[in-house]
Formats: sequence, structure tokens, C-alpha cells
Amino acid sequence: MAKKKRFTKSSEQLRPDPKYNNTLVAKFINCLMWDGKKEIAQRVFYDAMELISQRLRDVSPLDVFETAVNNVKPVLEVRSKRVGGATYQVPMQVGPKRQQSLAFRWIIQAARAKKGRPMAERLATELIDAYNKQGGAMTTRENVHRMAEANKAFAHFAW
Repeated sequence: MAKKKRFTKSSEQLRPDPKYNNTLVAKFINCLMWDGKKEIAQRVFYDAMELISQRLRDVSPLDVFETAVNNVKPVLEVRSKRVGGATYQVPMQVGPKRQQSLAFRWIIQAARAKKGRPMAERLATELIDAYNKQGGAMTTRENVHRMAEANKAFAHFAW
């Protein structure tokens, strides 16, 4: 009797990070990483968490990180749908996996867009801003929600 190959999901393979023992942190570090240089990405993230703990003494940096990610997660987004000869921007619900990946992407993009300071400082600032519902990532989220709200007349085209 031959054994069947079992494919594992990437979420099953993901190991928690060494410092916080948290899979969400490990996933974020993987998204932060460039050219496979994980140690550098980890150092940037952990330095950012150190800066957060210095700036916000009453809250744990892990709570700040998780709250920031949850604040940035979008509920709605617009997707293009072609109907007849016209293309409509149709507002749609966002699934939990996509919410997380968009939140990570927007936080990292906003941190990378700020120039002139080390990445750890920029990331710490962006996470604190997202924790306080401000900053570049929150602006992106608000713009996405505003687009979805403006195009809700086309919601009946959702598939």
C-alpha cells in the first residue's frame, strides 16, 4: 500500500519567533524580510519593539503590535469587475487572511516610505501611530474604506 503525499499549509510550517514565541510576529518578520536576510529583519523588528517599550512604558510592546495590526486591518475593499463594456469598482468583504496580509503590507510600506532614520525607528513610529489609529497605514485603510463606501451603489455586482 503506497503512502499518499500530504501537502502542508504554510501556516502549519510557520514556527513562532524565538523571542516572543508568537506566530503573528514570525509572519510579520517574514514579510519585513528582504532577500532572505531573516536575521536583519528580526533585529529591525526587535529593535523597534525595544523602542516601543521605551516610549510607551505602561503597555507591553507585543500588545502594541497586535493592536496596531488589528487597527489597520480593512473590513471592505474594492475589486474591479467587468460587466458588459464597463469596469466597476465593486466593494467586497475582506477575508481574515487577506486582512492580515494587507495590514502587514501597509504598515511596512508606511515605515519604508519615511526616509532619513533607521528602519527600526521608522517601524516603531508607524506601529505606535497605528496603535493610536494614526499614521500612514491607517490613512491607507481609511482611503480603501472611503473607496468602498463611495462605490457601494455597485455592490449588487459582487460575485
